[in-house]
Amino acid sequence: MTLTSFWSIVTKILDISIVWLMFYFILKNVKNNVKMILIVKGVLLVLFIKLISSILDLYTVGLLLEYVLSWGPLALIIIFQPEIRTVLESIGRTNLLGRHKVLTVSEREKMVYEIMEAIEYLKKNRFGALIVIERDISLQEYIEPATKIYADVTSPLLGTIFFKNNPLHDGGVIIQGDQITCAGSVFKTSMDPTLSKRLGTRHRAALGVAEETDAIALIVSEETGRISIAVDGNMKYNLTLDDFKMTLLDELKPKTEVFYEADEEESEGEENA
Repeated sequence: MTLTSFWSIVTKILDISIVWLMFYFILKNVKNNVKMILIVKGVLLVLFIKLISSILDLYTVGLLLEYVLSWGPLALIIIFQPEIRTVLESIGRTNLLGRHKVLTVSEREKMVYEIMEAIEYLKKNRFGALIVIERDISLQEYIEPATKIYADVTSPLLGTIFFKNNPLHDGGVIIQGDQITCAGSVFKTSMDPTLSKRLGTRHRAALGVAEETDAIALIVSEETGRISIAVDGNMKYNLTLDDFKMTLLDELKPKTEVFYEADEEESEGEENA
């Protein structure tokens, strides 16, 4: 094999890898955005009708679709500019090397224990709270304008931050690794039209950050004391303390650990068989 042919193979592999990564990041961010999913469905429908019109020789339909396909991309960019910008921002915020800190099992359990102690206290006293835990996608744009704390996650500190007379209690807390990075963060609220009108600003902000990023958003309702979790663009509303804890533990598990557990379950099944 000559150097030229080797270099040609390398460039082709690199070319395919870059295209694959582009599709991966786009699809990963599109799947949690309701409006972007509708755009993709609409484009696929137009292409399908165009294919049918070509097969059946439907001249008028084909001519109209030619205009749609010619001017459609420009119209989509103009009409859906906010949604497209959201996807591009999400891709730009992604940390390719993963989270800032992968917690050990003991660190993760300790953090969940402290959070649960705080959640139980806040729920009992009906202190509204919004706690956002960063994962692979950076929340730096929300951290920058907020009040920096850089302290260990502890129940008393979370309780103090969300105490009603504290000036920071209306905003959200951001946790990176096992540290409270900042408080008083303001998040973009969800524009999902299917969201219940009974849910307030905290819930909409939690769902908004869960739609744009892979963060875990924990909410305590000030009016009812109900606790909820927003993750992957979905809201798990009015959970019990046990369900809340189990959901939080599952979501905090590193992906590699989840895959490892799945492999273990498969091997155990084969042995039993």
